[in-house]
Amino acid sequence: MRHQGRTVIVTGGGSGLGKAFALRLAEEGANIVVADIAGAQAAAAEIARTCGARTLGLKVDVSAEEDAARMAENAVAAFGAIDVLINNAALFSTIELRPFERIPRAEWLRLLEVNVLGVALCCKAVAPQMRRQKRGRIVNLASGAPLKGVPLFLHYIASKGAVIAMTRGLARELGPDGITVNALAPGFTITDAVERNPGHLNFSRDAALRTRILPRDERPEDLVGAMSFLASDDAAFMTGQTLVVDGGSALL
Repeated sequence: MRHQGRTVIVTGGGSGLGKAFALRLAEEGANIVVADIAGAQAAAAEIARTCGARTLGLKVDVSAEEDAARMAENAVAAFGAIDVLINNAALFSTIELRPFERIPRAEWLRLLEVNVLGVALCCKAVAPQMRRQKRGRIVNLASGAPLKGVPLFLHYIASKGAVIAMTRGLARELGPDGITVNALAPGFTITDAVERNPGHLNFSRDAALRTRILPRDERPEDLVGAMSFLASDDAAFMTGQTLVVDGGSALL
């Protein structure tokens, strides 16, 4: 019960990777706040039924500052603390793969608003409580894509490169208050949402398998252990780092 009694916020926790992270930490004793633009209440209820955890589901648009602030306030009101923030919410599986010249300006802006500004706003929302506690773990979902230079979704790899950079800067700013900030960088991971997008599934899966040392698909269960570690006291002296879990595709 590595996370017994801790309160964990998972953005984008209504489905996919976020839901898998939330379930794993709930199984390890955490109170879970599922924050998502859709499906948060249903996911929270399912996690509570599955493992008996205390949960809270909140409809949250991470790119809206008032939503992020309300998320933090409700977490503290329900559970009295915020021990871990998992910044998982991002636009990915719905993106159309295309050359960078064909990506519309509006799509660039919306993706950066969610994938980059959303991370910053959620960190801003939880930082005051974590500073009062003199402890906290922030884990940002990055990606192996910007480490390798994957084509056809330039705005996405730019956003995840920014997440890695923000992780380092936030670690410097928050470290004196006992707060660690790290990033988890998956490879191309097969989720339900990805399976509904043939473009991603066919192009990205083939590209990933060609470069992996471990030649198989990556699935959410391959990432939950690393997330549990980064959110735990076992990672207490680790901050500003990006942990790559991609089957050996990007070798750093």
